[in-house]
Parts: sequence; C-alpha cells; structure tokens
Amino acid sequence: MKSKLPAYTINEMLIVIIVSTIIIGIAFTVLTLVQRHMWAIQENLKLNTELNQLEESLWIDCHKYGSIAFLEQDNALVFKSQIDSVTYQFSTDFITKATDTFHIKIEQKQFFFNGNVTSNKKVDAFKLELPKAYGNQHLFIYKRNDATQFMN
Repeated sequence: MKSKLPAYTINEMLIVIIVSTIIIGIAFTVLTLVQRHMWAIQENLKLNTELNQLEESLWIDCHKYGSIAFLEQDNALVFKSQIDSVTYQFSTDFITKATDTFHIKIEQKQFFFNGNVTSNKKVDAFKLELPKAYGNQHLFIYKRNDATQFMN
C-alpha cells in the first residue's frame, strides 16, 4: 500500500515565489522613494544651515564694526573699526571670510545707505538674493547709523 506524503505542489510553490517577488519589489520601490526624500531633506537642511551661518556671521560683524563699505572692483564687503577689519569676498559659487567659506551662490546684491540704494562705498544695509533653485530666499542685514557714519 502506497502512502501519500503531505507536501506542497509545484503550483503552490510558484505562487508563493511570485507573491514574494511582488512584495519585495514594492518594498524596494518604497525604500528608494524614502531615500530620495531623505537626500532632498538633507540637502535642504544643509543649505538652510549654511544660509543661517552666513546670516549670523554678517549680523555679528555688522554690529561689531563701525563702518561698512562695498568695494565693487574687488567684489568685497569690508567691515572696519579703529582696531580691526574683516572682508567678505563674493565669488560666483561661494563667499569667503578669512578662513571661513560659505558655499552659497548669490544671484543679486543690493546695498543701501540711509534708506536709499547706493553704489557708493558707504553701506548701512544690504540684501543678498539667492537663485530660484534655492527657493528665492534672501538675506537682509542692516545696522543703525551713528553720527560717525555721516562724517567724511
């Protein structure tokens, strides 16, 4: 007498393999989407951190030094006091300040003195605009003028 062993048929095994393949494919697709979103979030955080560091550095220097001047021929923003000075050098892809480098592209720079747009050396406020790829963000830094700002 022949006895039958309990086992799965080939058809049942193929169905299990096909269903497993579909589930694994969906899992890898979801994982790829999540990774792309995480990379985008990481790049956005990196840009915003760099922009915040630049803003903080400019604000501190703006209020630390007595006079601000933009040298158009050097494409540099110079902060001076009686004791010290610091220069921000603008390049196409980055801004340098002594040993610091801010990897930010500036699309447009506007400089103001006493509420008016100026191309003169004296500056008391400035606006730095980033390209559209960065969501049209901008920085606006200003300082209050004292009497020495209006003296020649």
